[in-house]
Parts: sequence; C-alpha cells; structure tokens
Amino acid sequence: MARKHKHEDHINHEAWAIPYGDLVTLLLAFFVVMYAISSLNEGKYRVLSESLNDAFGGPKRSTSPIQAGTRPLGDTPPPPIQIVPLAGPIAPVPGREWSPENTRLPSEAELKQGQENLEEISERIIESLADLIERDLVEVKRSPLMLQVEIKTDVFFASGSATPNAAAVDTMRRLAVALQPYPNPIRIEGHTDNVPISTFQFPTNWELSAARAASMVHVFMDYEVDPKRLTVVGYAEQVPKQSNDDAIGRAANRRVVLVILALPESLQSEQDAAVVPLQDVREEIEGP
Repeated sequence: MARKHKHEDHINHEAWAIPYGDLVTLLLAFFVVMYAISSLNEGKYRVLSESLNDAFGGPKRSTSPIQAGTRPLGDTPPPPIQIVPLAGPIAPVPGREWSPENTRLPSEAELKQGQENLEEISERIIESLADLIERDLVEVKRSPLMLQVEIKTDVFFASGSATPNAAAVDTMRRLAVALQPYPNPIRIEGHTDNVPISTFQFPTNWELSAARAASMVHVFMDYEVDPKRLTVVGYAEQVPKQSNDDAIGRAANRRVVLVILALPESLQSEQDAAVVPLQDVREEIEGP
C-alpha cells in the first residue's frame, strides 16, 4: 500500500499585518475622537456624544423640552406684554442729558478755583521735582488753563519697554503725592521717536507709547489719585517735539507728558488752553 505523502504546512509570515491594521484603525479612530473633543463647538460635541452613546448601546436620551415654570407644556401661551406709555417725560441720567448747560462756558467762580488749584499744583510739583528739573530730566510749563509736565523717558524706561525702573517709580510717586489732593483732570500722553518697533508685546509705537502712559496711571492709582481724573493717550511718533533726523531730536521726542487742566474737559477745549502759550517755569527754581 502506497504511503501518503505528508503535506507540509506553509508558515504565514504576514500574520502580523492583521493586528497591525486593527491597531492603526483604532489609533485613527482615537485621534479623530480626540480632535472632535478638542473643538469648542458645543453642537459638534453633542453630536459626537450622542453617536458614541448609540454605538455603545447606552440609553436613549430624551430630546423633549424640559419643563420650566408652572405652566404645562402645550397650553396657550400668555398674552403679549403691553407697553403702556409713561404719563410724563423720561427722567434723563444725571450729567448725561443734553442741554445748553453742557455746552456752557465756565463761570467765574469755576475758572478762578481751577486756576488757583493749578497754581498750587505747579508749586508742589516744582518743589517736589526740583532736582530732576535742574538736571533737564523734567520740564514744567504752564498757561492760565493748563500745566504741562514733560518727563524724558530714556532715563526711566529701557529701550522698547514700558516697565518703569526704580527712578521712574519714585518720580511718579512724587507727582502722585502732589496731584492727589486736587480734583483737576489729568491727561497722560505717551510719545516715541519714529524708529519702528515690532515685538510680540508692542507691534508698533502706538502700543509702546500708550503702555508707557498707562504705567504712570497704575502708579498714580496706587497712591490714591482718583482714576476718574485720569486719561491715557498714546501718540506714538505723530507729535514730535523736535526733528527725528538725528539722535538728539529722537531722544527729545521720547517722552511722557502730563497735562493737568484747570477745568474739566467738557468746559475747556484745546483752543481755550492754548490761547496763552505755555511758559517755562525754570526761572522759579534757578532764579532770575
């Protein structure tokens, strides 16, 4: 009797491909789910949640509206709200209504008090910052309706920075102490030269000039200067004091200017304040 030839089994060297394909498929599904969950779109998240719930045999979620209130669903809706006209005129918000009084000129008493405050503030600032004025780091000028304190920023701020150094904070503190007792409005203006800046924090000179002015506001508020009195303005390089053609002119243009007004801005315009040119008060320190 002939012997049967024994059939040799072939070894499948590619058996690993099946679990590998399953693994890749699971990884793909995992990352799709992770991407969907990372989205902040609430609607997509809800759809994904419902799909996963159905896929894993979870209980069906009701899509019926939730009862809120005491009126049963399906009842006749309540009648619309009737708007009844008021018997008299609506009372305006105090100080915001339009009237001729809001465009009036200041009274003699208001003007006199504002100018007296400005004179006292000027004396306090000159006394407090005498050393900086003598070193040409601070310049003080005034007119009957305005006091201007100009601070050179090169000494107080690093290049391209709006963080004041210790000397700057001390100067701002002295200014805040001089200004705190008075109600006069204060406008803080930031100025730069025309050298462009492009950093993550300050894309242009607009942001840098405003940030330097704002840093002074924070110090003022720390020393209890009423924030309602403060206004921040960033001019960038648009209002140069000197030409930007040389280093000396650019250094002069890098400055922060405090403009202390005798009257609220609603009663005082730029033209009113500029009728009389600002006068340098250096002679009050150095003498005739």
